[in-house]
Amino acid sequence: MLRRSSTGGSNRPVTGRDVVAIGTSWGGLDALRILLHGLPADLDAAVVVAQHRAAASHPSAFRDMLGAVTLLTVCEAEDKQPLVHGHVFLAPPDYHLLVEGSHLALSVAEPVAFSRPSIDVLLESAAESCRDRCVGVVLTGANDDGARGLARIHDLGGAAVVQDPASAERPAMPRAALAAVPDARVAPLEEIAGVLVELCGQGKAAA
Repeated sequence: MLRRSSTGGSNRPVTGRDVVAIGTSWGGLDALRILLHGLPADLDAAVVVAQHRAAASHPSAFRDMLGAVTLLTVCEAEDKQPLVHGHVFLAPPDYHLLVEGSHLALSVAEPVAFSRPSIDVLLESAAESCRDRCVGVVLTGANDDGARGLARIHDLGGAAVVQDPASAERPAMPRAALAAVPDARVAPLEEIAGVLVELCGQGKAAA
């Protein structure tokens, strides 16, 4: 069971989809800004993000840029950190990020498809841990990372959401995801926050 944010009331049991795993690459910063800006502060889900970025990139800068545009709490993920509703957990540079039950895990295992963090690693771990409680999201990117993981989420009963390739700065990753999960929910970037609110069953998208 995931923890609720201290601003969200008591630690009552929660049901439904309450883990949102997002993967993005080229163009991801701008895409994440738009998506996260649209999510309400009372979102009854934890959001976990794998963004391809250089090992030498400064983690706090990425966190601060996203934190400035959303009402959710944005933080760099730490090993064994509990998942909390209303929080956005970012994969640190040069670490794989995994969902393990109600916690997160960091790994320095070999890069997957030249990437660490790997989107497939995040999505596959979320699928295995959360099954039908999981929503997987694939955004803009220039390769096919995330397609296999999104298919795993779909196969285990989770919801699959893909940015409309026509609205992506780089459409290769959304196209690969749709090839792997043809019946995924497809939406323009500006509408994905509303789709996530609908799937997680809480509040309404921010204006």
